[in-house]
Amino acid sequence: MDIVERFLNYTRINSTAVIGAGHLPSSPGQTALAKLLAGELRSLGLNVEEREHSIVVGTLPSNLDDATRKAPTIAWVAHLDTSNEYATDTNARIIDYRGGDIVLNEALEVVMRESAFPELKRYVGDRIIVTDGTSLLGADNKSAIAEIMHAIETLQANLQIQHGEVKVVFVPDEEIGLLGAKALNVETLNADFAYTLDCCAIGEIVFENWNAGEFQVKFRGQSAHPMSAKGKLRNAVLYAQQFISMLPGGERPEYTENREGYYWVTTIHGTVSEAQLNLHIRDFTQVGFEQRRRFVETLVESFNQLHGAETVTAAYQPVYRNVAEHLQGENRYPVELALESMKAIGVEPFPIAMRGGYDGAVLSEKGLPCPNLFCGAHNFHSVYEFLPVGSLTKASEMILEILRRAVADR
Repeated sequence: MDIVERFLNYTRINSTAVIGAGHLPSSPGQTALAKLLAGELRSLGLNVEEREHSIVVGTLPSNLDDATRKAPTIAWVAHLDTSNEYATDTNARIIDYRGGDIVLNEALEVVMRESAFPELKRYVGDRIIVTDGTSLLGADNKSAIAEIMHAIETLQANLQIQHGEVKVVFVPDEEIGLLGAKALNVETLNADFAYTLDCCAIGEIVFENWNAGEFQVKFRGQSAHPMSAKGKLRNAVLYAQQFISMLPGGERPEYTENREGYYWVTTIHGTVSEAQLNLHIRDFTQVGFEQRRRFVETLVESFNQLHGAETVTAAYQPVYRNVAEHLQGENRYPVELALESMKAIGVEPFPIAMRGGYDGAVLSEKGLPCPNLFCGAHNFHSVYEFLPVGSLTKASEMILEILRRAVADR
């Protein structure tokens, strides 16, 4: 199957993650996609496990016939879900890009302007897969799924390509806390190292991301009838507003870049008597991260001194850690292997310190070293998400080159 056709087929399954669903996976579309992929892997000759939580693990045995030639077992990991910024179905289309603005939806006046997205200039002359302006494209992470599946199909059609044992892993609910990766048993996976393809533009590679944590902050108020509320009513909604105003104003996602951390309020809801907000903290260094965590805890203490004991409570939960600490020493090999493989296929590596998390951060912490490689797409979590076909095919070529070089290195 053509790689573009594969990708488009996967985008037609709505696999949007659902926050607070209370089960894993959080949406039935992820299970549907997992079952489709399990069937496709079987048709390609892989041994397939359909594990709990719609986790799919496929195994392609090594084809090295010389017992003295060993190659590492490499796992390729992608996530089934798409971000919940838009829950609508995806209606992707392919354009031959000749430059200039792209009208995504004329009726809704949704236009991807070259002035706002100058990276478009890099793809003049390429085919680009875009949205219809009403949804995400789903290239995060269905482009990776297509790239992995196409690479496996290529291996099975070209048995002369030597490779070690290959693991293919699809997990749910990356977008809402890396939940699938957290549920994956890496010990039974029996892989030496892994890769995700959850970066953006061609050439990107991540072996450093930041530390992430989340607070569930609850405010307790006191309701009263407004005609006799003086001295009695305590408004939990206004408590939440005041709490947010006490966070460092310039340390938000919209004001920070590069290695600058932040505080990020993502949701707020409530009534006069009770309100709740979600507060995320991010920082690249462990010291800076702990300082942010302590700041929030101190703010809670100060707030209660101001308004009364237990007016506010905050429950902390870690989300993921910086993968850099797990990709050192002998665990650096998958990074170097990827860098060399990119260069070998004519792609200039572009290492980035990722202002986000990915499944590999969790897997690396569990003992499975896992850098993050490009999938080729741009503008994740947006109606302006797009995927150059040239980048899609190059990412799949990169997978094959990594598998080849892993054999040659041994």
